[in-house]
Amino acid sequence: PAPTAMADDLDDAEPPLRERPAVVEERSGLIQFRVVTNDGKPESNIILTGLKNIFQRQLPKMPREYITRLVMDRNHWSMGIVKRGLQVVGGITYRPFNNRRFAEIVFCAITSTEQVKGYGSHLMNHLKDHVKSSSDVMHFLTYADNYAIGYFKKQGFTKEISLDRSVWVGYIKDYEGGTLMQCSMLPRIEYLKVQELLIAQKQLIKKKIRSISKSHVVRSGLDVFREPKPKQEENNESNDPTANFRIDPSKVPGLRESAWTVEMDELSRRPRRGPHHNLMRHIVLEMSNHQAAWPFANPVNGQEVPDYYEVIKEPMDLSTMETKLENNQYATIDDLLYDAQLIFDNCRTYNPPTSVYAKSANRLERFVKDSL
Repeated sequence: PAPTAMADDLDDAEPPLRERPAVVEERSGLIQFRVVTNDGKPESNIILTGLKNIFQRQLPKMPREYITRLVMDRNHWSMGIVKRGLQVVGGITYRPFNNRRFAEIVFCAITSTEQVKGYGSHLMNHLKDHVKSSSDVMHFLTYADNYAIGYFKKQGFTKEISLDRSVWVGYIKDYEGGTLMQCSMLPRIEYLKVQELLIAQKQLIKKKIRSISKSHVVRSGLDVFREPKPKQEENNESNDPTANFRIDPSKVPGLRESAWTVEMDELSRRPRRGPHHNLMRHIVLEMSNHQAAWPFANPVNGQEVPDYYEVIKEPMDLSTMETKLENNQYATIDDLLYDAQLIFDNCRTYNPPTSVYAKSANRLERFVKDSL
């Protein structure tokens, strides 16, 4: 049977873009994103005061005077989410270091009654696009408390700091108990349109897949499975209820075209694990849980013991044994015991007989032999 005619059309169809309430509200004029600093203008003062009040409410552990001083500092800028009547419902205060191409996010908060509308993500996207277009800044740094780490991760921040320490040490404020996080922006990305970009990428990937694969083709089903209750065959002496559903694989639509063979089916039915896998797994587990196993849990650190791998040419440890076992690299129990013996022999080769390491190797070796 031919594939269903609508297969390609259904695959091409993308669900409509689900816009966050924040995006809809901005488009309808209910909210605006305003960038302000302490320039003495009455409107700026109103927005900064609103931001200060939100930060003081949402960040109760931060000294109120400290928040006021930074929000009103002329070296700092703020982006506020403003409703009609200059009512501020959230925002970010940041300090740009243009000659160093990074900005420090000092405060970020949304009023508690507005936190389910996607304001936080939309605010960060606005800030990224604004900073990129108006300055040389391409990186953000911030100290996040435990409650804010999740939010910043969703906005593209990471705990891995790639900026050289000489760029930012001594310039940003250090908060005890905070986690330093970094976000590096991409020059060609317009973050307010990132959802549309991802949808376009997804469509292009699907189109490429369809050009080299038939995975998108939907074929008609088998009539035998459409019968509500098939009659029992007379020659079905075993009363096997599945007997009526046994069919010739060559009659399954599309199966032959997929290069399927009987040998492939037999191969898929073979057990993934060897007959002694459970026993070998038990041996490795018992070794790992033994009191004398601690020196052999992981590979020897070559930086801490520089000459180890010059002396030991065939290193082995318990974590490597576990990995090999899970990857079916032990065909027999003897193969596993060979690696176990490597651990003991390597330890006695590198360490003196009276050392705690050699004694641990002897204890663990006796335990393994007694267990077998």
